[in-house]
Amino acid sequence: MNVPLLDLKLQYATLQSEIEPMMLNIAASQVMILGPEVKKLEETLADYCDCRHAIAVSSGTDALLMALMALDIQPGDEVIVPTYSFFATAGVVARLNAVPIFVDAEPITLNISPEGIRKAITSRTKAIIPVHLYGQSADLDAIMAIAAEHNIPVIEDAAQSIGVQYSDGRKVGSIGAIGCYSFYPTKNLGAFGDAGLVTTNDDTLGTKLRLMRDHGMNPRYYHKFVGGNFRMDALQGGVLNIKFPHLEQWHEQRRKNAELYISLFKEHGLSSGEGVLEFDAENRVLLPKAVYKESGVKNYHIYNQFIIRVEKRDELREFLKEKNIGAEIYYPIPFHRQECFAHLQCRDEDYPVANKAAATTLALPVFPELTKEQIIYVVEMIKEFVHGS
Repeated sequence: MNVPLLDLKLQYATLQSEIEPMMLNIAASQVMILGPEVKKLEETLADYCDCRHAIAVSSGTDALLMALMALDIQPGDEVIVPTYSFFATAGVVARLNAVPIFVDAEPITLNISPEGIRKAITSRTKAIIPVHLYGQSADLDAIMAIAAEHNIPVIEDAAQSIGVQYSDGRKVGSIGAIGCYSFYPTKNLGAFGDAGLVTTNDDTLGTKLRLMRDHGMNPRYYHKFVGGNFRMDALQGGVLNIKFPHLEQWHEQRRKNAELYISLFKEHGLSSGEGVLEFDAENRVLLPKAVYKESGVKNYHIYNQFIIRVEKRDELREFLKEKNIGAEIYYPIPFHRQECFAHLQCRDEDYPVANKAAATTLALPVFPELTKEQIIYVVEMIKEFVHGS
């Protein structure tokens, strides 16, 4: 049996009859950047994300960069970020010649530690960027309280978490000063290339971000400040408009796939339950935990990735590859160990959770079109590996 980590062709096949005419219409119109499709998307996502302003942009990375620029982050300013995340979260800080300050992860969700944020704040801290990793919210109540104590703006990196609700039902991306999303093709809502979104409930920031998307220009050829070319292509807007009505169904199917994995791992005696943190004879596979599930909110976790932890992670990944099962490591090297940040002279022992996660986490296929039979096969192969190793 073949089980890819992700198969976007299956999703495309269900939407092909809608997408291809839209693409031809855009080609005929020759409105290739922004335009009515992008405007429609912005209106739809502003409502969905519970934000007054939703600005469609060129990528999730550019969304983060714009957010920092809109907050006037200057060279030498410190910006607190998780050490365990996709590189863009820290890379955009360095691009502005600001200083990324790395914070360790929480042990269950692997999101940034609020207590670590508190300890990292100095007089030079100008922003905090929590990441809602893998499709689950960071501990925003604690983070926002700490930020408010010090009057520091929060930029929510919701690249993997569009539609995720926090424990009280608020949508991520609407709680901090600015929310940032990615529509990279592998995301739950994916475009046909790079695309992103910035959101805010602050009217001043909303106006500034919209101008910044187009070189800070208003009116044409008059520039109030230096922005960038952060505009979304019309094609991406059109694709996302067609995909959006299916998003909640895709979220729900990912949750069902995750629940099946969890039940099968328990059934096969590979794990005693979600959120266990230590390996032992009863817990050879450590399972993710949807920490806000008990609160009753609808989208407590959207499983952009389904992450397990195993001691012999690299060996398991190779074993699964031999069995035609796709699996990926998110993320093998935390920021504090990256060569490009060596000059920051971080102490490796300050990041024990991230270091352990980097050595043991593995993403399994969880995409909506995955079949029950494929999930059963994946778990059976992992059981074979565990009992044979």
